[in-house]
Amino acid sequence: MTKDHRPKARAAKGFRDIGPDEIRGIRAMLAKIQGVYESYGFEPVEQPFVEYTDALGKFLPDQDRPNAGVFSFQDDDEQWLSLRYDLTAPLARYVAENSQKIPTPYRSYRQGWVFRNEKPGPGRFRQFMQFDADTVGSASPAADAEVCMMAADTMEALGLERGQYRINVNNRKIIDGVMISIGVSGPEQTARRLTIMRAMDKYDRLGEEGTRLLLGPGRKDESGDFTAGAELDSSQIEKLIMLLRFGDVYSSIQSGAYEGRQYKFPNPFTNPPNEWEVYEQGTVSYLVAMKVAVQGVNPTNKKYEWSFGLDVLGEIPAVFEMNATLAAGIHELAEMDELFSKAGYTPEQIVINPSIIRGLEYYTGPVFECELLMETKDEEGRTVRFGSVGGGGRYDDLVARFTGQQVPATGFSIGVSRLYSALNMIGKAEESAMLAPVVVLVMDKDRQGDYWRMVQSLRNATDEDGNPTPIRAEMYVGTAGMKAQMKYADKRGAPLVIIQGGNEKAKGEVQIKDLRLGSELSQGIASREEYASQRLAQFSVPEADMVAAVKKALAQS
Repeated sequence: MTKDHRPKARAAKGFRDIGPDEIRGIRAMLAKIQGVYESYGFEPVEQPFVEYTDALGKFLPDQDRPNAGVFSFQDDDEQWLSLRYDLTAPLARYVAENSQKIPTPYRSYRQGWVFRNEKPGPGRFRQFMQFDADTVGSASPAADAEVCMMAADTMEALGLERGQYRINVNNRKIIDGVMISIGVSGPEQTARRLTIMRAMDKYDRLGEEGTRLLLGPGRKDESGDFTAGAELDSSQIEKLIMLLRFGDVYSSIQSGAYEGRQYKFPNPFTNPPNEWEVYEQGTVSYLVAMKVAVQGVNPTNKKYEWSFGLDVLGEIPAVFEMNATLAAGIHELAEMDELFSKAGYTPEQIVINPSIIRGLEYYTGPVFECELLMETKDEEGRTVRFGSVGGGGRYDDLVARFTGQQVPATGFSIGVSRLYSALNMIGKAEESAMLAPVVVLVMDKDRQGDYWRMVQSLRNATDEDGNPTPIRAEMYVGTAGMKAQMKYADKRGAPLVIIQGGNEKAKGEVQIKDLRLGSELSQGIASREEYASQRLAQFSVPEADMVAAVKKALAQS
C-alpha cells in the first residue's frame, strides 16, 4: 500500500476507544447495580446486537436523521437488519417470541451496547452502554413504583447520598392530556404530537427560547441546520412551557403570586371530591363543574395521607383544562406517590415532577428520570451539573406490535458511561484494584522455557493452606534487549520485574527489582552489566523462594 493510500488511523465520528481503568471501573459499577437488581428478584437475560428493522420499530426522538436514527443494512435475503438503538425494543420482541415459556410478570435485567445514528456532539456518542431492568406483564402502579424505588436504591448503592440524586416521576398521560386541552389530538395530529414531544424533551439542553422555537416556526442550530417546528400558536406554546416549568408554577401558587388560578378548591386527594362543600368559593356552577372534572383524579374518593407529591398533583387541575386522559395520568401518579411514602421513600429521593418528558415515542404511562444534582468542575475548571443519567417508563403497546394483544410493561435504563463519568468526577467511582502484572525479563532467548516456568509459578501461587492466590505475571514476549524490556515494564506499570541471567542461574537465584521504588532508574540503562552495577531497589533471592519474595514485596506497596 502506497503512502498516499494509507488509511488514516482514527475512531469513527461519534465513537471512542475505552482504556483498561475505565473498563475495570465500569465492571465494578455494573456489579453493584447487578447486586441491587438481583436483590429485587430480577433475572439476567440478553438479546443480540442486531434485530430485524421492523422488529425494532421507529420510536427514536431524532427521526430526522438517516435511517430514522438507527444503523441499518440489508442481508443477503434482502431483509433489513439494524443495530439495536436501546435494550427495550429487543426485549419486547423476546417476550413476544417466548411468551409461553417465561413467567408472568416477567422480571429481567440486561446490559449491553446500543447504537444510534444521531448527530454526535460533546459527551454525545453513537455507541453507548445501557443497563436495564423491566417488569413485563403487570399493569399495577406498584410495578412502576418498584422500578423507581430500585433506581433510588441503586444510586445509593453506588455511594450517592440523598440530595445528590433525585428520581423524577411524571406520566405521559399528563402530557397527552395537556395537548388535548390545547387542541392537539386525534390520529391526524400524530406526527405533530411527536414533533411537540421531541421539542419538549430538549428543554434542558436548549432552554426555553430554543424550545419555543421548536414548538413554533422551527429552529436553526449553530451549524446552520434547520429543524422544522410544530407550528403551534403562542397560547398553545405557553401552556406547554407552563408544564415544563411546573415547578416554578407550583411555587408561585403556594406563594399566592400565580394569577392564572381563578378558583381555589380543596386538594382532591386529602379531601376527596365527594366531601367538598360548595359555598363562598366563586360561582356554584363553576365549582360543581370542577368537582365533576376533578373527580377523575380520585375516582373512588379515596382519602390519602398528605404528601408533597399529592400536593403538587392537586394543583394541576387548577392550571390546565381537565379531561379524562389528564385525570388518569394524575390518578396513576397519586397511587405511585402513596406507595413511595408508605415504603419509606422521601421527596429527597423520589419526587413527582410534571415537567419530565422522556422523548421515546413508545411510552404510554408513568415516565421516570434519574437526575444527578451535584455540581463539580470539568477538566477546564468550568462548573458542570450532570443532569440525567437514566430513565424509563411504561410501554404497554410495545409487545402488542408482535402479538396484537396489549401486554403491560415498565422499566428503567441507566446510561452506564454517563453515570460512570459522573461518579468518577466526584470521586465515587471505584478505583481499579487490579495490580499491573509482574514482568519476567528474557535475558537469554534460549532459556524462554525457564522464564515461562517462573511466570507459571507466580500465576499458580497458593497460600499456606493451599488455596489459590494467583499473582498476575507475564513473560516479555518481544524481541528487544534489556533497556527496551525495562522501559516496557515501566510503561506497563509493572510493580516488579524478575531477572535471571547466566550468573543468577548458576547460583540458583533470581533478581527482583521494585519499579515502584525506582522506576526512574530504567532511564539510561544500556546493558545488564550497567544495571547490575547499580543494584538499586533490587535484591536477590533463591529461585525456590521467588514466589514468597514477590508476595512479600507486593504486600509492602
